[in-house]
Amino acid sequence: MQDYRANHRIRARDVFLVDASGQKLGVVSLNDAMAAARQAGLDLVEVSGNTNPPVCKILDFGKFRYELAKRDREAKRHNLAAKVKEMKFHVNIDPHDYATKMRHAEEFLWKGMKVKVVMAFRGREMQHQNLGQDLVKTIRNDLKLVGLADADPKLIGKNITMMLTPLPVKKRVRRWTTEEAEGAYEEEAGENGAPEEAQDTPEKTPSPSSTPS
Repeated sequence: MQDYRANHRIRARDVFLVDASGQKLGVVSLNDAMAAARQAGLDLVEVSGNTNPPVCKILDFGKFRYELAKRDREAKRHNLAAKVKEMKFHVNIDPHDYATKMRHAEEFLWKGMKVKVVMAFRGREMQHQNLGQDLVKTIRNDLKLVGLADADPKLIGKNITMMLTPLPVKKRVRRWTTEEAEGAYEEEAGENGAPEEAQDTPEKTPSPSSTPS
């Protein structure tokens, strides 16, 4: 978030003053601008320091910083939402590898990213598409506490694909991971205080489909 000068931190001798209602009062001395801000019971904030003289506005500096921080969080959230992480699976995936991928997928969704699940078939595995469909549905169910499928899994070429979109922040619940994800709580903690604790890692890892013959 950009650092704005306010009150006695403003260095200019003269400023272009805008009052609390948005009315432009023109160029005045810094002392007069400070006096006007005190009379209004507000702060004098340098909102544009690149002009000569700098533009200063009379406002509530605390509220001003809160709104800026809120916009920054919204922008970060939208940037994360635009990111898509691809997770590739095979029908004969090892249970340990499956659990590892679940942890990664949950972490991405927890941070607000979309996850594209790709079930890739190799060679004769195409004869057992039902196993792939079943595994994709298992993945969808195992991640339902943090993400929701945009649509049913689709077969495209030799792959079954499914896109998962994160649930709203307050509805996400950890299942596969317990450590706090960096930035995961920013929006919630910034406005509502401390985040909820993560859920415990499940005791038993679901077994994916066996290798087709």
